[in-house]
Amino acid sequence: MTNPASDNQEAIEKVREMIKGIETAMLTTVSDEGLVSRPMKTQDIEFDGDLWFLTKKDTEKFHELLQNRQVNVAYAGKSFVSIRGEAELVQSPEKMKELWSPVYEKLLETTYDDPNLVLIKVHAETAEYWDAGNKFKMAKFLFRRLLGKNSEGTNMNRIVDLE
Repeated sequence: MTNPASDNQEAIEKVREMIKGIETAMLTTVSDEGLVSRPMKTQDIEFDGDLWFLTKKDTEKFHELLQNRQVNVAYAGKSFVSIRGEAELVQSPEKMKELWSPVYEKLLETTYDDPNLVLIKVHAETAEYWDAGNKFKMAKFLFRRLLGKNSEGTNMNRIVDLE
């Protein structure tokens, strides 16, 4: 018998390990015209099931999130991870100060106490990942695919529930 809480914690730890050190994520929101993806700076905090980003209220992504909170966050680097979840706009001076770094002053051309700034908290619901860090597994996966064989046993791709 499996323990759902234990499985959940293992999934969170696996995703944490895979996205650690990837500085830029692509945040996908829903606009009137369809899906829109934008690069966002990954916060230098441990993933615990929530992702945090900073933005300004006078951006299209802010207004899109007011209309539809469903988002996807994609990471590509040492591994590939796609996280689906629901975004929450958070106005918290304390959290803003905690997450602030000098990079943002240049990037956003403002300071952490700017009332136009807002946090985006993404509560991760599911994650799909491709374990590209294991070169042997990747070679086996690609070889089986090239030969037109079933690649299920290679465990390269997995979807996990994070709730």
